Amino acid sequence: MDCKSTIYKSFVQILKEELKPAMGCTEPIALAYAAATARSLIPELPDEVIIEASGSLIKNVKSVYVPHTGHLKGIPAAVAAGIIAGNADKELEVLSDVTDEEISKINDYLNKCTFDIKHINLGHTFDIIITLKSKNHESKVRIADAHTNIILKELDGKVLYKLESSEENISNETDHSILTMESIYDFVQSLNVDDVRPILDRQIEYNMTIAEEGLRGNYGANIGKFLLAMDSSIRTRAKAYAAAGSDARMNGCELPVVINSGSGNQGITASVPVVIYARELKSTENTMYRALALSNLVAIHEKTPIGRLSAYCGAVSAGAGAGAGIAYLTGASCEVIKKTVSNAICIISGMVCDGAKASCAAKIAESVDTALLSFFMAKGDVAFECGDGLVGSNIEETINNIGCLAREGMVGTNDEIIRLMIK
Repeated sequence: MDCKSTIYKSFVQILKEELKPAMGCTEPIALAYAAATARSLIPELPDEVIIEASGSLIKNVKSVYVPHTGHLKGIPAAVAAGIIAGNADKELEVLSDVTDEEISKINDYLNKCTFDIKHINLGHTFDIIITLKSKNHESKVRIADAHTNIILKELDGKVLYKLESSEENISNETDHSILTMESIYDFVQSLNVDDVRPILDRQIEYNMTIAEEGLRGNYGANIGKFLLAMDSSIRTRAKAYAAAGSDARMNGCELPVVINSGSGNQGITASVPVVIYARELKSTENTMYRALALSNLVAIHEKTPIGRLSAYCGAVSAGAGAGAGIAYLTGASCEVIKKTVSNAICIISGMVCDGAKASCAAKIAESVDTALLSFFMAKGDVAFECGDGLVGSNIEETINNIGCLAREGMVGTNDEIIRLMIK
């Protein structure tokens, strides 16, 4: 692939758009961002807050800690933090500048303000409507389909900004349909690493730092620590470090991560195991960057037909991406990499997403473990055949089959998970 071609530049742009920094689980952060934006429209502190959210959003906020709130959980905490201390200009790092004094104010505000939470189903899997009411003003902000995709701003009943379709903003992003396993591999082979170095340097720094913090501290179920207590093999370390990043992130650590496909856990899963293996194998810097670019793009490619939120655990896609990246580090061919991804997503595609919480770390560990098994199979020229379950006639058909399962087939599963979680 010519590094001056339009398609090459589009691949680089996809990485820039998808690998963004975020602090805390991205769903509560999206709530905080919407609340901070709504608060910026009115001159006084609201005394009534109405939070309307889709089921998948509620599911992913219910049990996870909100950063810089003094270890508070849940929807009101995220919204209150955005109102009191959020900086909407920072989008997914909206809560990065919260002070100790503001944390105290957030707690006070939660006790004084009325928060009304409503479950909505308006045709968007990802949907947030925040309405703030003060003595003299009322503001409203709506986000749909992506974490920072604002489609409505209102002040005192007057529309300040509106998109008729939430796709208008999303359509400005680079077209992901150009992604195929073959084109990703070709891009990586021709990659000038300087084109992606700043993006990947930040991902390495942020995601490895939070992984190391997860192993040092006491976070959630400490899955990373438990894994390392079992043995110290490279395979276990790859799982443990990735899990530890999630241990920390899901359970109150206030360090930022670089996300993938809108998710910090997926960003950690797609990057940390690749870095661990690159260091073990003493890979060159260029090879590591190429492997990381491959892992991230494969994860994005898998996630594109699924969508941002579903009942399908996103760690599966990111874990398969990591498997592809690790395969690349060893010099594997494109065919072996494709078999690795196909094997991985078909082995563990039944793992459900039941919200963001401590057990996500264990799901990440299992996804990475499955990806490594899938690579060892592929290296031995073993792959599941067309017709074995959801395995298609080629890797693109298999990825599309899994996307249809997650996006369409698991709608009822997602509804039932949400019902059980919020009953």
